Amino acid sequence: MLNLRIEDKDQNLAQQLADSKNKYQTILHNIRQGEEQYKESLGWLHTAQCAGESSLERIQALADKIRKDGEVFVVIGVGGSNNAARSVIEGLDTDGRVKILYAGNTLSPHSLNQVLREIEGKSVYINCIAKNFETLEPGASFRVLRKILHERYGSQAAERIIATGTKGSSLERLCKTMGYTFLEFPEDVGGRFSAMTSVGLLPMAAAGIDIRRLVKGAADMEKQLFAEPAEKNPAYEYACLRNLYYQKGYRVELLTSFEPQFQWFFKWWIQLFAESEGKENKGLLPVSAQYCEELHAVGQFIQDGTPLLFETFLDVREQNSSLKAESGYGEDFFDYLNGKDFWEMNKASFHATVKAHREKLPCLILEIDRLDEYHFGQLFYFFLFSCYLSAEILGVNPFDQPGVEAYKRWMFEALGKHGL
Repeated sequence: MLNLRIEDKDQNLAQQLADSKNKYQTILHNIRQGEEQYKESLGWLHTAQCAGESSLERIQALADKIRKDGEVFVVIGVGGSNNAARSVIEGLDTDGRVKILYAGNTLSPHSLNQVLREIEGKSVYINCIAKNFETLEPGASFRVLRKILHERYGSQAAERIIATGTKGSSLERLCKTMGYTFLEFPEDVGGRFSAMTSVGLLPMAAAGIDIRRLVKGAADMEKQLFAEPAEKNPAYEYACLRNLYYQKGYRVELLTSFEPQFQWFFKWWIQLFAESEGKENKGLLPVSAQYCEELHAVGQFIQDGTPLLFETFLDVREQNSSLKAESGYGEDFFDYLNGKDFWEMNKASFHATVKAHREKLPCLILEIDRLDEYHFGQLFYFFLFSCYLSAEILGVNPFDQPGVEAYKRWMFEALGKHGL
């Protein structure tokens, strides 16, 4: 199970954390009871509601069809519409039967042309994911890709085009007109909270991910966080720590790991906290670093730079692979590695880094048993629940994103969109 450890030299931290936990218990209680003011945004809070068996059956059946007939599945979405799925697909080993590509997350013609080259001569399915089908990035890519599929497959194209959107939206009307498959994007779930809905689960299932194990991990974490008292609740402790460090003047949280498999999970986490808490001139800036590589860059700043950040490590207990650095040809002065596994070296680097960094800044360590679907599900729910708590403690609405709309107004004006 998930475990949170604290590496902080401040001798007063234990009492400060206890005071903080006592102060905000009402927030934890209210969230568990269900807050009326946010009821239209809490469809993710209970896993059985957003990922019930009937929903999983339909998603898996559609994924099985894609895996039987398709070679490439293009996920068209931006931000919350693809980050969760991509973090699992890129983080776990899959059978490779269907290659997952991503579009709708950029307006770069070079990047989109790369996708188009990769689908040439392949059996293709596409899924446009857009809660608000006015978002330019996925809308533009969807135009290009469905045109290609109609030209390639003719009357059979509709069978290969899927859209995930809000009921009653222009996207659903388009699907009805054209005969495309339509999946519901729950109205009471925001994009960055949509990992356990058809938004995240269909691309995962198409890639061969065991989505039931993923949902089981999230459901078990939900039970734990709803049952454990405030003093033992890891999500509540994490939320209190984040706000305690913010009150102490820290302005950045750095999420790191020695497992590159978390690379895309970092992006999901960054969007979750940045979009949920960055309001009213408040909030920690969430950033990430991939170790060992960035120890030779960010590590220097951590040791000797401006003391503005604290660090949260993601650590995996169970060894997931093995490789030994046996002696090679010629003297290379690395004989101290004889018989040692890369897993052992990686762990030594991790523990050494924590020892070095905790001398300069607070370090939190989130440990999971292993990297698989179940534990990805646990991580998703842990951070979703923590983010809800943390934003409430900070005093901002966790579920809106007014600042995101600012660039869109100027962009639509520049492109000549009418009726703004």
